[in-house]
Amino acid sequence: MTSKSKPRRSPRSRRRRAGYRIGVDIGGTFTDIILLGPGGELATKKILSTPDDYSRAVVEGMMLLCDENGIGPSRVEQVIHGTTVVTNTVIELAGAKVGLITTKGFRDVLEIARGRNPDLFNLAWQKPPPLVPRRLRLEVDERINGKGEIVRPLDEKGTKDAVRRLLDEGVEAIAVCLINSPVNTVHEKRIAEIIRKQAPDIHMSVSHQVMPMIMEYERTSETVLNAYVMPLATRYLLRLESRIRDVGFEAPLYIMQSNGGMIMPETAAQRPVEIMECGPAAGVVGAAYLARRQGISNMITYDMGGTTAKASMVEGGRFSRSAEYEVGGGINQTSGLMKGYGYVVRVPSIDIAEMGAGGGSLLRIDVGGALHVGPESAGADPGPVCYDRGGTLPTLTDADIVLGYINPEHLCGGDMPLDAEKAFAAIRDRIAEPLGKDPYEAAYGAYLLANANMMRAIRAVSSERGRDPRKFGLYAFGGAGPVHATGVAAGLGIRTVVIPPEPGVYSAFGLLTANIERHYTRSFPHLWDDDVLDPLNRLFGEMTEEAQSTVATWGGRPSAKPGIERMADMEYAGQTTRLSIPVPNRRIGKKSLAALARAFEEEHLTTYGHKFQNHAIRVAALRLTAVVLSPKPSQTKVATKPRPARAAAGRMRRAYWGQEHGFVETPVRRLDDLGSKPVRGPLLVDGYDATIVVPPGSTIAKGEWGNAVITIGEGEATHGR
Repeated sequence: MTSKSKPRRSPRSRRRRAGYRIGVDIGGTFTDIILLGPGGELATKKILSTPDDYSRAVVEGMMLLCDENGIGPSRVEQVIHGTTVVTNTVIELAGAKVGLITTKGFRDVLEIARGRNPDLFNLAWQKPPPLVPRRLRLEVDERINGKGEIVRPLDEKGTKDAVRRLLDEGVEAIAVCLINSPVNTVHEKRIAEIIRKQAPDIHMSVSHQVMPMIMEYERTSETVLNAYVMPLATRYLLRLESRIRDVGFEAPLYIMQSNGGMIMPETAAQRPVEIMECGPAAGVVGAAYLARRQGISNMITYDMGGTTAKASMVEGGRFSRSAEYEVGGGINQTSGLMKGYGYVVRVPSIDIAEMGAGGGSLLRIDVGGALHVGPESAGADPGPVCYDRGGTLPTLTDADIVLGYINPEHLCGGDMPLDAEKAFAAIRDRIAEPLGKDPYEAAYGAYLLANANMMRAIRAVSSERGRDPRKFGLYAFGGAGPVHATGVAAGLGIRTVVIPPEPGVYSAFGLLTANIERHYTRSFPHLWDDDVLDPLNRLFGEMTEEAQSTVATWGGRPSAKPGIERMADMEYAGQTTRLSIPVPNRRIGKKSLAALARAFEEEHLTTYGHKFQNHAIRVAALRLTAVVLSPKPSQTKVATKPRPARAAAGRMRRAYWGQEHGFVETPVRRLDDLGSKPVRGPLLVDGYDATIVVPPGSTIAKGEWGNAVITIGEGEATHGR
């Protein structure tokens, strides 16, 4: 990326600020903004996203929230942002025109991919198209062997010709990925110099800078993906930073990463592939933080917004990271059992399973007469039919309105009234009548089907990881999460559901609990024996030195000494399925080597149900995370700024609870009306940004930090402690 295209560094005011921080999370339907005061008080705002220019909703929402709370922009000391812009670019195949320069003989690596069909019995399945067409994938003559030795020097004339040809084709970005560059970067560095000399302003993505790991397809895929989204991400970050400065915000801007840490916009623009899944990551980070404060060690996070549903796992108070996931294949997940649906990303990311099942998911009937929920979404424009913005296709939100779960007068505190009659007509005409069903039964069927779909995402991070979901609590948030949480939990045998304060904007809150982080990865193919000790300690030392010397460039204080966490990607010899094992932050000796081998085998047993006896173990890569701590809410209870309530205590709403119970005049409460004593359902709890649905046979009580705790069925709840 050129100096002209870099976002400028955020100005830092010398005046003393009052300690206010803002988190902004963009979703496919809503943009969520949260203001955290120095005393832990929260104020929130939820407005429709602006897909034509997402930064517009960000700035408008920030200004409205500050105005409502009498806070001038100059009193904000930090702005943290999570966005779906990068992910949506890939899903919609709306990225830049990219050229690829690679080693002679490896032109078709992207086309061949892994040679795997992930859906053998689906005759209509098609492999995701390469992000670079074949005519823009050019070869250069060079060769470095696996030991890093130069076998054939780089053909510089051929390289210059290839660059000129790509420029003549009008590419916006160039990706460079040579075979064996992780062990010797000399040829890639020279190609980068040639590109920069011929085209100083071109966006460029070079594999040893993006992901210096072996396995040429995965490395090529990620390098190309980074180039594909770089122009759009850079323009977006430039426009966003310029707009927030223009309206008076002087605070530094940080961008959330997929791994759960935050970085400066300059770094995000150079490595946009690292912010691919930043929105879902923020919710998991926030949930893990509050769970630790409450003494809850094991839980599954469940985030259901307007477009997608996301699930992740917190075990022992810590969320897990995955070394690989796929994006752009309909359902994004890090499962090692399901590969080939999308484009490979190997940056460290929070282990999240995501699928197209949100409040805006469209309901349809296929040619065989079966009902489907999503993955297509009505988005923010026109949105569900009940939004009365021109939408005609029914969505899951319309079904929830018909069932009486959502208060049509109360969305966003009443700022956005809903049209229940239009929702009913859409469900009746497009779903119920074609199925020959009662409209309420049809809506309830959509509700149950959506719950079943979302159980798949939870199983992807629990059962498929060798964990029993019944031993975990469910931490549910997102605008639609509290509506569906009890149904999802009951289907999985989970007894306890925790709804955090302000659940509809909870991912924005999660942004405010993140630390400044940088992740470093190096390819390291060695057998796990005594011979590995010296190179292992040496490489970890080099990675630590790099992290400490560059801390200021990724947002930390120049004098800060970052905390260091280390991991090793390990596998049985002959396998390619790897597990990341924590490595102590000290010099590794023979005893530690043996202990890490045992830790790998135990994790293999937990994840896959078996381990091998006396089988050689290999290490494939080393990972290091450098962390600079950021401020966190420190109170034991979040004080939330009161809002005018449309849902008063004592009101009733007619809601449908299935064939067993039918319609019931159901009490409606506010969360503030609840106490620590459990209240039995059926019950509906209306909040500013979400409704909590408590079915018959379950109870709800108010817990710590303003949480709502739902116990499903009879007996004692399991909190995952």
